[in-house]
Amino acid sequence: MSILIGDKPVGFCSDHAGYELKSLLEGYLEADGTTFIDFGTNSADSCDYPDFAHPCAEAVERGDVYPAIAICGSGNGIGMTLNKHQGVRAALCWDVELARLARAHNDANVLVLPARFIDATLATKIVDMFLNTPFEGGRHQARVDKIAVK
Repeated sequence: MSILIGDKPVGFCSDHAGYELKSLLEGYLEADGTTFIDFGTNSADSCDYPDFAHPCAEAVERGDVYPAIAICGSGNGIGMTLNKHQGVRAALCWDVELARLARAHNDANVLVLPARFIDATLATKIVDMFLNTPFEGGRHQARVDKIAVK
């Protein structure tokens, strides 16, 4: 795999339910030579996803990482938290086509994965698609421009 989007480190965050998948995906990207910044959690001990989602989202907004990958049990809680940030467009994806569309049509800058609903093989395929799909711009740009609350 070779990442098409971004020359910055990929951001990672998860809660306890996403820790195992996060670790696996970090190893997957590391084996390809992709750098990343891990915002936690650092174990499978019970924790609160906002504690890790907010620092990751802030790094996306500052441009320190691009894109980011966030993981919790369903993907919903961590995704909701990430999307509270004006500069974040986090997309919950549980299949490859959703990942492609999130990038191509919505210019998503955070991939959200539901750890309890996908396996590692599917997760790596989703990550590959997300990281290698460019934003199409064009008619989609006007829609993306309307997302942020002014």
